Amino acid sequence: MFRDATPQSVFSGSLAAFVGFASSFAVVLAGLKGVGATDAQAALGMSAAAVAMGLSSIFLALKTKLPMGVAWSTPGAALLASAAVPAGGFPAAVGAFIVCGALLVLAGLFKPFGRAVAAIPGPLANALLAGVLLQLCLAPIQAIAFDWRLGLPILLAWIVMQRFNKALAVPAALVAFAVVVVFGVTFPAGWEQQLGDALLPDIALIMPVFEPAAILGIALPLFVVTMASQNIPGIAVLKAYGYEPDAGPAIATTGVFSALFAPLGAHAVNLSAIVAAMMASEEAGPDPAKRYVAAAVFGIGSVLFGLFAGVAAAFVSLAPPVLITAVAGLALVGAFSASAMAAFADERLRPAAAVTFLAGASGLSLLGISGAFWGLIAGLVMVFLLKKPPPTT
Repeated sequence: MFRDATPQSVFSGSLAAFVGFASSFAVVLAGLKGVGATDAQAALGMSAAAVAMGLSSIFLALKTKLPMGVAWSTPGAALLASAAVPAGGFPAAVGAFIVCGALLVLAGLFKPFGRAVAAIPGPLANALLAGVLLQLCLAPIQAIAFDWRLGLPILLAWIVMQRFNKALAVPAALVAFAVVVVFGVTFPAGWEQQLGDALLPDIALIMPVFEPAAILGIALPLFVVTMASQNIPGIAVLKAYGYEPDAGPAIATTGVFSALFAPLGAHAVNLSAIVAAMMASEEAGPDPAKRYVAAAVFGIGSVLFGLFAGVAAAFVSLAPPVLITAVAGLALVGAFSASAMAAFADERLRPAAAVTFLAGASGLSLLGISGAFWGLIAGLVMVFLLKKPPPTT
């Protein structure tokens, strides 16, 4: 690895680690809290997810010699943020995370199962994602309504940076968030001790509880969103740059790491499309065969960010929750717009996609199972009915 390293690959990997963490850690925090995690559990879960994606990136990069980056499932975290706390609390969510990891392993190693997942119509998968992202993407406007002096600078920083460098728009919003928190929020007594304690967080395993409702309402939608919006595009990006990854073992590897780190509160890791694009392009070095170093550097950086993620989580917890979700929403605007366009592009499947989207956005919880699952089921039923010829009279 060291003899193949170039300044470009080291810089690209380091930048990818920063962008990957800074642009979406607020989404992960919001997601874990959405399914019942305490502040301490959410901080530990975010740290565990960052370490998991770092270690799996290093493993895959060195094993395959491909710029194959692994990220936490940002759309999956957004799904969790819109879900209800399961009946068994956060331990039931952890059980669902383990089931999701097992499904990822199954999808990678058992080809018929992987093909069945890939056969889910793209418009429905995108509609599911767009629906669960909608509420988070409304958060920046809701933050302005909460207190325009706190919310407006965050939105303006994101808008202005869009003009100069879109990749740095979310980090700019994060800087604005830090500024308004420091100068506009009254910190509670003992906040210094709170930040200090976050440097050495308590590592406590969470005993999983396997609740059927949590498996249907959390594990299955999390698996579908992770596969459809992360793993499959991640493989496609590598192929677009001329690489030929073996998708099955790579996806199974992400499932193994997801399941192993779930008892610490990590929700899921997956192959990344955005990170892969940053590390597979010419910006990561002139020799395609040596760009895998960028993925290894990305993994090292992600592990380091994960080890100190508790401090970031402790600082963020000092702010009103609406500001946290505002940053998360800005990080997901691009994903929302892309998934919404893809969801309604096919006129034939537009009614089914609309039902899936509306159910996912509704916040519905039926029989303890989130609307994301029911929306997907309703969409699949509509696809079947639309394809079936009408009865003759």
